[in-house]
Amino acid sequence: MRVLVTGAGGMLGRDLVTLLATDPATSVTEAQRAALDITDPAAVRAAVPGHDVVVNAAAWTDVDGAESRESDATALNGTAVAGLATACAASGARLIQLSTDYVFRGDSARPYPEDAPTDPINAYGRSKLAGELAVLRALPETGYVVRTAWLYGAHGRNFVTTMLRLSGQRETVEVVDDQRGQPTWSVALAGQLVALARAALAGRAPAGVYHGTASGQTTWYGLARAVFAGAGLDPDRVRPTTSDRYPRPAPRPAYSVLGHGRWAAVGLAPQPAWEEQLAAALPVLTAATPR
Repeated sequence: MRVLVTGAGGMLGRDLVTLLATDPATSVTEAQRAALDITDPAAVRAAVPGHDVVVNAAAWTDVDGAESRESDATALNGTAVAGLATACAASGARLIQLSTDYVFRGDSARPYPEDAPTDPINAYGRSKLAGELAVLRALPETGYVVRTAWLYGAHGRNFVTTMLRLSGQRETVEVVDDQRGQPTWSVALAGQLVALARAALAGRAPAGVYHGTASGQTTWYGLARAVFAGAGLDPDRVRPTTSDRYPRPAPRPAYSVLGHGRWAAVGLAPQPAWEEQLAAALPVLTAATPR
């Protein structure tokens, strides 16, 4: 399997490259932004040929910044993805595009299935939806959209490492308890993406949308308490609050729980529960986080 990973310098990209490199039967092209700017159509057309699978982990991720710079966010998350999909169509490569729970409105009371209607409430969600639609249009048989959410890992800023850092700086922390989702370790998602790539090449996984999040659900407050407890700290140092106490430029979905029905349908296991993922991740993240 020959894999091109774009955005290879990011949190997910680094974990994905590390995992792929452990398989001697897999060759990996590690494309960080300095090596491949996916907004450059000529560079993309030159980079894609020779690969069986392209995993696009390059993205505009500044959710609040997208509110004032939506055209810039869409250029990277939408227009550039369309160019990548066109290059994959020309070369015959399969494309796995990372997307987000933010394509949904977030007002449901039950997990969103993969075919639920999309209705983003902020600019970031709209930009990512543009990328989804571009992949599904250009690659109806070989394009894969994997939506993830509440991602954390060792190689980038995220909620879990922020809680670990704040635990050494503050006696108590306030965390919102009115947003619900699925905390997902980037290492677990990387493993699921590799399994999907292999199943796609073997003809076992049909193209379309998949949801790449941990099983189960909690709130940011519940996650923060679990981080403190898992680090051997008193979880009562975490205090609940509400989102209206911390207004931000971009509204956040209140409910970001995704269903995982398509994995079972193609014979692939869903991710483990978020509590299990966090227990495995915390020793790594604790060692890497200054406190």
